[in-house]
Amino acid sequence: MGQEIDMMRLYPKGKSRIGTRPDISEEDRRISKQFGFEYFDGDRRYGYGGFNYHPRFWTDTVALFRDHYRLAENASILDIGCAKGFMLTDFKKLMPKAKLAGIDLSAYAVEHAYPEVKDLIKVGDARHLPFPDKSFDLIIAINTLHNLKRPDCIAALREVQRVTRGSAFVMVDGWHNDAEAAAMREWVLTAETMMHADEWRELFAEAGYTGDYFFWTVS
Repeated sequence: MGQEIDMMRLYPKGKSRIGTRPDISEEDRRISKQFGFEYFDGDRRYGYGGFNYHPRFWTDTVALFRDHYRLAENASILDIGCAKGFMLTDFKKLMPKAKLAGIDLSAYAVEHAYPEVKDLIKVGDARHLPFPDKSFDLIIAINTLHNLKRPDCIAALREVQRVTRGSAFVMVDGWHNDAEAAAMREWVLTAETMMHADEWRELFAEAGYTGDYFFWTVS
């Protein structure tokens, strides 16, 4: 597999997320996992509490992706779990000649995608990517694949391997110690697969995934 690298290190860090959402119930999680209005733009207990575009979030991060992976100006890039397309929007601004695509399982997010990239985004399933083999120079999946159960995570990673002809980066919920594990189990809404970082590495190997990766922890 590739290397563990924090490709999100330039993404703005806000205040600690612990305590920013009310205590959540299993019913709250059930609603969140529908990935509809409530998750993106409804009450904070269900998700983002308002999911809106702002250039401060992705501008530096997409430049880091371009530079780290040495992407040509006409590179092809797929964002799996692109939501409303905010990262794709900044890729389009930075690399106007790039061939961009995004998929998300949320029909709500795709319907309300940012206007500049709405025509680049479709509803799709990471386990069955609707693209030919070796279609993309870079595939990105940030905080997305862990929303699948373990066997489906493997299927999705094998699809990433099939569709990339160059590089890939995934970030998933993963912990390194008991404190991180406890915080994640309490705070996370939608993940179906949360594991120790070493267990994720074993899963990557089982899937034959050779791209890069990083682990998101509650902070």
